[in-house]
Amino acid sequence: MMGILNVTPDSFWDGGQWFETQQAIMRGHEMIAEGADIIDVGGESTRPGASEVPVEEELARVVPVVEALAGRVRISIDTTKAAVADAAVEAGASLINDVSATLWPVAARHGVGWVAMHRKGTPASMQLDPRYDDVVAEVSALLVDWAARAADAGVDDVWIDPGIGFGKTVDHNLQLLAALDALVATGIPVLVGTSRKGFLGVLAASPDGTPAPVGERLPGSLATATWAMQQGAAMVRVHDVAATVQAAVLVGRKGADTGAGA
Repeated sequence: MMGILNVTPDSFWDGGQWFETQQAIMRGHEMIAEGADIIDVGGESTRPGASEVPVEEELARVVPVVEALAGRVRISIDTTKAAVADAAVEAGASLINDVSATLWPVAARHGVGWVAMHRKGTPASMQLDPRYDDVVAEVSALLVDWAARAADAGVDDVWIDPGIGFGKTVDHNLQLLAALDALVATGIPVLVGTSRKGFLGVLAASPDGTPAPVGERLPGSLATATWAMQQGAAMVRVHDVAATVQAAVLVGRKGADTGAGA
């Protein structure tokens, strides 16, 4: 179970709540108590339309939080910048969650884990008009290729993430979720993040077609996380740790008494 800790003022769900360092650290401790196995610390929003954050600002946001939480639980750094990944690993992170799928050389250099996520375009452009001939085949092929490159470079702990909501339409997202078993069959651990995302709002739209706001997307988040776990995903990335841990217990993917990881 990976708990999302956005140290940002503009993330789509909790932006601003944990922007102040001490608040972020407190939220990290809360998620650990709720059952998170990994805390994913991010200092730059990757939501559609988000602007890039300067390196020094991103470092100032994430490094103190990583330092404070490291040792209590495994820490992941959610970044696309090599300098931020370097600093976060030095501060105690042992996993690089990389939406750009470019930082495997950094992971190899430090001997830490790496998540390759598929994203079509940039946050500024990715949802304008994403197109694929076969989204499952194209995403799968790229992820397997990237994972192989990382392994060849010496990264022992490689994960793949289909990038739900990152340059995909609602239909693309649903096709990828339906085919998760094919990704799992590659033998590479699969990470899935659907938590509170926009496609869930579309699926839960009101009768007049208005998408459900982000605060009303917990049922869809739990349903898709449960589906991912049942299909064999090795990890789910979530905002609502306690609720998702409860769902994981019900599908037998997390030890109710032992605290075993999802």
